[in-house]
Amino acid sequence: MTFRDLILASLAVVVLGVNIVAIKLAVGFAPPLLVTGLRFLAVGLALAWFFPFPKQLWRQVLVLSVVQGLIHHGLMFIAFEGVDAVVAAIIIQLGSPFAVIFAWVILGEKFGLWRTTGMSIALAGVVVLAGQPDVWSANTSVLLLVISVMAWGYANIHVKRMGDINILQVMTWMSVFSAPQLLLSSWVMETGQWDAIVAAPLLFWGCVLYVSLGATVTGYGIWYYLLREYKVAQIVPFALLQPVVGVLAGIFILGETLSWEKATGGVIVLFGVAIVQIRSSRVSEK
Repeated sequence: MTFRDLILASLAVVVLGVNIVAIKLAVGFAPPLLVTGLRFLAVGLALAWFFPFPKQLWRQVLVLSVVQGLIHHGLMFIAFEGVDAVVAAIIIQLGSPFAVIFAWVILGEKFGLWRTTGMSIALAGVVVLAGQPDVWSANTSVLLLVISVMAWGYANIHVKRMGDINILQVMTWMSVFSAPQLLLSSWVMETGQWDAIVAAPLLFWGCVLYVSLGATVTGYGIWYYLLREYKVAQIVPFALLQPVVGVLAGIFILGETLSWEKATGGVIVLFGVAIVQIRSSRVSEK
């Protein structure tokens, strides 16, 4: 990996890790579905001019907008109201094991002892986390976050089945499709949207711009570029650093605490996810 791309990979890790804190701050000022809808609205308005409408893929993109936009991001933003960024940064990493499970169910891909062991370890770590008093008191939020991560795992398989695509084009038009779904859901299910927008400080709008243009465009844009240029095994170590950045950002920016019990659960989760990701990268490159 070139020095420039090493810097880009580190930048992507930091941007995506801090994204968790930006989400947590944003949902503290406005209803979560509204925030999610504004996020995708901003992405769509910023990028739709640069990518043509995917005429041949619009149905697949529409499905992706429901699974990844409405379900994954919608539930994740709702969950962030009740769970610490430190805990969320760890639980989100379950996306990799769930993607492996969906690949087995839908694509018929097999996973052996190593990945089975990794998934079991990761789930055991979540059990340790869920046993903490403050996490247990937010069990509904934790459950929503796990369902959200399951949706993300399925979305990965859906994208894989779409074949050779321009991922930024798909992300752009998925955002265009997702925004009205989320804003309509907010109108039906939430209250106080207008008052929240009127009273929202500059910090709120900065977080929305960061989550949309910073994380979605810059963070994921760099990430997909690196995945195209390098072997997956070269990128996986950076993926494992993202939750570490998220945890540190939650501690130093939000002032959250990381008990020994949470740290132990987090290490167990990340160890299991590391086994799954590293083993998956080796299998994909054979």
